[in-house]
Amino acid sequence: MKVLLIGKTGQLGGDLIRNNPGYDIIAPSRDELDIGNREEIDAAIDGCRPDIVINTAAFHNLLLCETDPESAFRVNCTAVRNLALACRKAKAFLVNFSTDYVFGGDQCIPYVEDDRPQPLQMYGISRVAGEYAALASAPEHTVIIRTCGLYGRSGAQSKGGNFVDKRLQDAENCPVLEMGCDQLVSPTSTDDLSRAVWRLAVHPELKSGVYHLVNQGECTWYEFTKAIYEIAGFSALVRPVDRGGMSGNMRRPLYSVLANTKARGMGITLPHWRDGLKQYLGAA
Repeated sequence: MKVLLIGKTGQLGGDLIRNNPGYDIIAPSRDELDIGNREEIDAAIDGCRPDIVINTAAFHNLLLCETDPESAFRVNCTAVRNLALACRKAKAFLVNFSTDYVFGGDQCIPYVEDDRPQPLQMYGISRVAGEYAALASAPEHTVIIRTCGLYGRSGAQSKGGNFVDKRLQDAENCPVLEMGCDQLVSPTSTDDLSRAVWRLAVHPELKSGVYHLVNQGECTWYEFTKAIYEIAGFSALVRPVDRGGMSGNMRRPLYSVLANTKARGMGITLPHWRDGLKQYLGAA
């Protein structure tokens, strides 16, 4: 099977390559493929004729999305639509990623794939727009995978590193750390996620549509940070802070836990978030 992978230097892209089951992966750099350029998308897919296109690239700096929504929509919506159109023409499957932030956080049980999106900020709006654009453009050739709170070995360059590594740095530099206790999420290791993505992408029962893939369980960022320090053997003091879901003037969903309903029905599961964290920290 031939796979065109977009976003190889990111957290998820890096682990998709590391955990490749043996497929022929073509992974152009940003200099080689600008997904904001439709002609380059068409040329790349026409040139390699992939069976699957996996797009992990996104504009996911939340605060920048608020101040530069045009760039957010160009990457998270328009480029995704163009990828879907090219995949439909080439009869390839598009696997594109989305986020828990498509939901408004107004419930207290995990969101399933068919729950109605209600994003609260430009980031979530641009991502759900990308979902709709891809599924409308290539309804038989599009898989959307929503996930949450990613961290992986490649880090998140646009955010200055992943959440886990930054908390470990904080433990060395900050005797007391304040961490939000207002949001409930499903922190997800890209090592676990990438393995589940490969299983889903080649599953004989795979159909177009939306799927949730996250590590099991839920916690606040405060609880997740406490677990990081406990597992890593750090004694830093962490204080819970309730910000009411706000980052400045930007709203975040207070509850954005996802349920892997459809994938679980296909026999695809991910470990509990604490097990994924132990594995990442080398304590498993």
